Amino acid sequence: MKGLILCAGRGTRLHPFSYSQPKTLLPVANQPVLFYCIRKLIEVGVRDIGIVIHPSQVQISEFVGDGSRFGATITYIEQESPLGIAHAVNISRPFLQDEPFILLLGDNLLMDSLHNLVRRFQDNRADGVVMLSEVDKPQDYGIAEVHEGRLVSVVEKPVVPKSNLAVIGAYLFTKPIFEAVDSLSPSARGEYEITDAIQTMIDHGYFIAHTKTNGKYTDVGTIERWLEANRWMLTRELGETLGVGDGSVVQNCEIVGPVLIGNGCHIENCRLGPYVSIQDGVRLSNCAHIENSILLENSTIHDVDWRMKDSVFGRSSFLQGSCNKKTGMVILSDKSAIQLPSKGGDGT
Repeated sequence: MKGLILCAGRGTRLHPFSYSQPKTLLPVANQPVLFYCIRKLIEVGVRDIGIVIHPSQVQISEFVGDGSRFGATITYIEQESPLGIAHAVNISRPFLQDEPFILLLGDNLLMDSLHNLVRRFQDNRADGVVMLSEVDKPQDYGIAEVHEGRLVSVVEKPVVPKSNLAVIGAYLFTKPIFEAVDSLSPSARGEYEITDAIQTMIDHGYFIAHTKTNGKYTDVGTIERWLEANRWMLTRELGETLGVGDGSVVQNCEIVGPVLIGNGCHIENCRLGPYVSIQDGVRLSNCAHIENSILLENSTIHDVDWRMKDSVFGRSSFLQGSCNKKTGMVILSDKSAIQLPSKGGDGT
């Protein structure tokens, strides 16, 4: 069995951070989202993995490498145009050949393992398996209709949903998926939809099994969902504790965990947490309170006498100074700087 992870999306909803690096490399609890996908595959014994990237996303192959760091072998597949999940599957056929494969979306974070997905495939001799989860707004998802335990239809973003069971971006397919993909026409949004391919398989008598997860999941596609994923993973990894990397100094600070601090950081006279992840080389001093925030590499914050929450600080960004607000949110892109008036000034 092989694995396929799709990473070619542009991540426009995560601008400005996805300008400088692909969104699948943005960190959750100081690890790229893509790493969690790779590890999910390895957990179920899949070590031959294809990663679909846009030709411009050279950072992914440079950062991830050949897979040896994970005990895997990674092949990169270029998708020049964003023509949908089914299109990405189709261009990956030379890599996948005719083997069963698990398909994941590289910006999706699943808290559950993939063991149930694989088990359903093995126990039911299915032609495919999809992972489902109950959702509050089914109109926003690909929605599955299940009748007497059998998946009978899948519709992308239905106006009148037949259930609240969403297809959440984890699939297992066999060879017939390629025949189904070949028969597709582009949808109204100009993409080849994987939900249409699944429906085609069902219509042609293939058995598509399903597994339902009650675990948390999210696509890390907006700032809000990125912070949400960070909260989940910090809680899972640290509970209510503090993690500190090599060579970091933390002095005279109040910490409310979970808080994760990377390598080579210097932090003093600050109140941090809960739900704060700090990457390598960050400098913080005299910060009243930072909560539910992500600080990327080499960012610097000094002399901030107001509470910052729900914030993201880009790589090598800089913030200093007072504010007349008690609480604020800051979204600061890479290599950007804000210098506020010193305490006692007018404040803005």
